[in-house]
This record gives sequence, structure tokens and C-alpha cells, in this order.
Amino acid sequence: MKEPVEEQVDFRSERMPTAEGRGQAKANLKRAWDGYSRAVNAVGEPFVGRLAEKAAAPITLDLLGFWLAWQLEGGFDGLRRIGMSRASIYRRISLFRKFMGVHPDEFSFPGVTLDLDMYLRGEGKTIGPRATHPRLKSQTTDK
Repeated sequence: MKEPVEEQVDFRSERMPTAEGRGQAKANLKRAWDGYSRAVNAVGEPFVGRLAEKAAAPITLDLLGFWLAWQLEGGFDGLRRIGMSRASIYRRISLFRKFMGVHPDEFSFPGVTLDLDMYLRGEGKTIGPRATHPRLKSQTTDK
């Protein structure tokens, strides 16, 4: 008995609407993901929301302090001078840019004015030693 010969079919003439075909697999994945997402959010949202609220204040204060030290101590080199590691400075710059939208060198707080001369002349403590501050060093070498 002779085996039947399969006829060659050219599917190019029966094109699908898109590269996804009719989109059934994609729709099934979306449906499954939406169900998973709803279930996870129902359980996780209260915890994550509370965690975000608790973390917001410390992160904000850290970034404000970083910005202030950046401004008062002369930017990257000033922070290196007072002992911050390069990696730590870069991490904070990245975090600052992520939350504030700009580099700390370009950021200004509405209503906040810094008087660097008063900071350096002041009787109180400075963040770094006055003797090594570039602004004061340049004034002593100019004389």
C-alpha cells in the first residue's frame, strides 16, 4: 500500500492580523498578570505604603543634609576633603537627582539662602575644618 503524499500548504496567503497572531497568548498573559497583580497589591499595599511613609522623612532629611554640606563645603572636592568616599558621594548624587530632579549643585530651595562667608566666619562649628576650606585657603594665600 502506498502512503499518501502530504500536500504542501503555503500559509503566506493566510496572514495573521499582527506578528502576535490574533493576540490570544498576549491577552491570556495580561489577564493572568492582572489577577496576580490584584492579589499581590491587596496583600502588599498596606505594608509597602506604611514602609514608604516611614522611609520618606529619613531619606528627605539625608538628602537635605547632603545638599547643605555640598553647598557649604564646596561640592564634590569639599565632601572628599571632609572624608566622604567617592562612592558615597556618587550614590547620594544619584539619589538626590532621582528625588529632586536635578544635581545638588543646581538645586536651590525656595526660601533658603546660604551665606557662605557668614558660615565660615561664624563662631559655631562648621561641617569640615575651617583651615582646609578652599575659600579660606585662597584668602590667606592672596595676602
